[in-house]
Amino acid sequence: MAEVFAAKLLAGENALITGGGSGINLAIARRFASHGASVALIGRTKEKLDSAAEEITKAGGTASGHPADVRDYDALAAAIKAARDLHGEIDLVVCGAAGNFPAPALGMSANGFKAVVDIDLLGTFNTCRAVFEYLRRPGASIINISATQAFTPMPMQAHVCAAKAGVDMLTKCLAIEWGPEGVRVNSIAPGAVDDTEGMRRLAPTPEIRKQLTQGIPLKRFASKDEIADLAVFLSSDAAKFITGAVVVCDGGQSVAGLGVSMMAAMRPRT
Repeated sequence: MAEVFAAKLLAGENALITGGGSGINLAIARRFASHGASVALIGRTKEKLDSAAEEITKAGGTASGHPADVRDYDALAAAIKAARDLHGEIDLVVCGAAGNFPAPALGMSANGFKAVVDIDLLGTFNTCRAVFEYLRRPGASIINISATQAFTPMPMQAHVCAAKAGVDMLTKCLAIEWGPEGVRVNSIAPGAVDDTEGMRRLAPTPEIRKQLTQGIPLKRFASKDEIADLAVFLSSDAAKFITGAVVVCDGGQSVAGLGVSMMAAMRPRT
């Protein structure tokens, strides 16, 4: 596993990560473990969780898997309690379980819309609510994985835009309510992240990938490890006075707007 920091910033801490069996959340789990945290992974598929936990353990970390659906509060609460009983009081939480599929509003069923809102928004609330009693207070950190769809309207993404906007507002509300307890709550809003299920669905062809990249000032997608590094920072003492923030990691895509297209049009042609 690649190391960015020389010190183990999370040594001796216990982390709980939903959606931790794959994608960005597994990358965060790997990075947390490499910085000394023990990690409890929650997700719907036991086989994925077991494989992820085994990988982290073989790399020298400490990890366990606890299957549960974040939409089922009672099952989720039981999995969180099992994680606490195994690892101890929880210092770090990442609410990363999410769903997505591209569809126009008129081509989406009410159940399809509800499924994404339930996984992304309700699942984030359920995790935060159920884990609170097991948090180390003061000192705990919660990170909710949002997306730039929270503040950038996109076609084919009405369900995700609505759900992630709710996640960001939930983050800010909890930061206010739980700040006096010494609990920090922040959001990470990734843009396009390479080698993830979301981008395989949203950019399924090289042509679409190229078109999306042209709208990113840094001219590439993020790596999962870059999102994981940001999560380490927000979870560490280096960010101990940061709460209620939505931290964007998208290579400048959300601030570029029409600027990138205008720059390309104005560039001298040879």
